[in-house]
Amino acid sequence: MINDQINLNEPASYDVLWQETVRQQFGMPSDKLTGSLLRMLAGTKPNGTFLELGTGTGMATCWLLDGMHADSTLITVDNDEKPLAVARQYLGADPRLTIHLANGETIIDSLPTASVDLIFADAWPGKYNHLTEALALLKVGGIYLIDDMLPQPNWPDGHSEKADRLVEWFEASDEFAVTKMNWSTGLILAVKK
Repeated sequence: MINDQINLNEPASYDVLWQETVRQQFGMPSDKLTGSLLRMLAGTKPNGTFLELGTGTGMATCWLLDGMHADSTLITVDNDEKPLAVARQYLGADPRLTIHLANGETIIDSLPTASVDLIFADAWPGKYNHLTEALALLKVGGIYLIDDMLPQPNWPDGHSEKADRLVEWFEASDEFAVTKMNWSTGLILAVKK
């Protein structure tokens, strides 16, 4: 994990989630820097509705929960029960959190248009497929964040071109204000105008 040694005042559940992530050999956890940004962004939306696409073991989930107000809610989804079970075990008691074992597209399609304040798309649904459907969920002023936009060791062949096309799509969009960050694993932060 990038910047693993940086102390960012991690959420209380961070260490146990990280230990379980390592034990499972889960190779796609969110970076600490991305987590710290998610915590801050969640704090900007009191009474917010948040959507995380790609729960994994809950590494980013714990940062979102740590920044969320008591009246906010987080919907998170993953299609793999093994890492999702870790998030359920250590985060599932939080009443603000709803965890789904499903395809991300299913959850995206189930939510009303303009009902979400923040989307963290850390899986293919809502990022490389079902993008326009996911973005339609955002309210005006809603935040969309994606990570892993800099080359990663686990990228399959041809993925770089897919990432480049996604960046170009956002650069051409008139609907979003976009910032590309050469920080953490490479982030794109977009806000719906």
